Amino acid sequence: MYLTDRSQPVQDGPEQDRRRGPGRRVAPVVLVLGTVSLITDISSEMVTAVLPLYLVTTLGFSPLGFGTLDGVYNGVSALVQLTGGHLADRVRDHKLLAGLGYGLSALCKPLLLVAGGIGSLGAVLALERTGKGLRTAPRDAMISLSTPAAHQGRAFGVHRAMDTTGAMLGPLAAFLILRAAADGYDAVFGVSACVAVLGVLVLVLFVPGKGRSSGTDEEDGPAAGPPVRVREALALLRVPRLRALAGCAALLGLTTVSDAFVYLLVQRRAGIGEEWFPLLPLGTAVVFLLLAVPVGALADRVGRRTVFLAGHASLLTAYALLLWAPATPVLVPLVLGLHGTFYAATDGVLPAALAGLVPEHLRASGLAIVGTSQALARFCCSLAFGAAWTVWGDGPALAGSAVGLLCCAAVAGLALRPAGGNR
Repeated sequence: MYLTDRSQPVQDGPEQDRRRGPGRRVAPVVLVLGTVSLITDISSEMVTAVLPLYLVTTLGFSPLGFGTLDGVYNGVSALVQLTGGHLADRVRDHKLLAGLGYGLSALCKPLLLVAGGIGSLGAVLALERTGKGLRTAPRDAMISLSTPAAHQGRAFGVHRAMDTTGAMLGPLAAFLILRAAADGYDAVFGVSACVAVLGVLVLVLFVPGKGRSSGTDEEDGPAAGPPVRVREALALLRVPRLRALAGCAALLGLTTVSDAFVYLLVQRRAGIGEEWFPLLPLGTAVVFLLLAVPVGALADRVGRRTVFLAGHASLLTAYALLLWAPATPVLVPLVLGLHGTFYAATDGVLPAALAGLVPEHLRASGLAIVGTSQALARFCCSLAFGAAWTVWGDGPALAGSAVGLLCCAAVAGLALRPAGGNR
């Protein structure tokens, strides 16, 4: 089993594909969903950019306390992804579930203004991540169902590029607000809430509704047929290739240090002032934006396994630089560049690999299974890394993650190796 699908849909022959041209390979729904994600990510990344510093320096959280909250931030969405994916397939309405998820996340943004303790913050972040968990699988299913299997990497690359544009603008907006406003953190949270509402409105007004996201008729498309049962969705785990994909995603997720910890390590390693901290995610976002589409298209051509593993090699190199490279001016752009390359080579490639593995009526459920396995593993990594940092310090904690990533990547490379005559 390996991360690629070389099959070509019957309706998309080579000659027809040439007539359509490269620009026609991206369906309109992908562009609209990309716009929704762009706006929503501006809102989310405004908060994400300042949250680590706000918790550690303003509220005085320890690395263990922050790791717990960061784990909640990622772990809750992982658990809810399964529910969101199954419900979207069951009611045959991916837009409805995605809209509920986006709406719940938007409602949670103003609550950050009144949450000051670990309990209240944890509850708000859990609700916000519940919204993310509900929307992720239905949204990716709409992208997948609207795109021929041979161009999945490109379509997800375009979506992730637009999504990352928001991730790039969010930290920049937070930086400007912190410099201009007296109550900087409250202003960031308030503006973030307003932007999130705009994203929900774009989804409601412009994303095609039930049965239209894949360009199929109501009677013949994914909207037809009896409701999907839980047993049917769980039976996907019997598919050897999907099971291997989910297992490898989880294995590698166990050693993937969360973004927030990476930025804290970069700040400490390079001695960056606190006022510049919100700009660190901008470096990752710029590289992700530039590489998402070409790397996605490359994965379609050379195989998604190769690109996926190469992305984790980039992350391992970033860990090594943080551990052993001297604190020179080039350290920060090098680490952030490798961090962005990691996301460009993995974030869209992973769901693209499912196109040929999961039938259309179970597409959201299949995406949720793989996404949940990865997110739960990263939840565990956040808790373990925060605890290791508290007990032994940031250096030994990162060294342990680097060694673990090297071993897990070797195992994943064997598990995902080409089988038979496939490349």
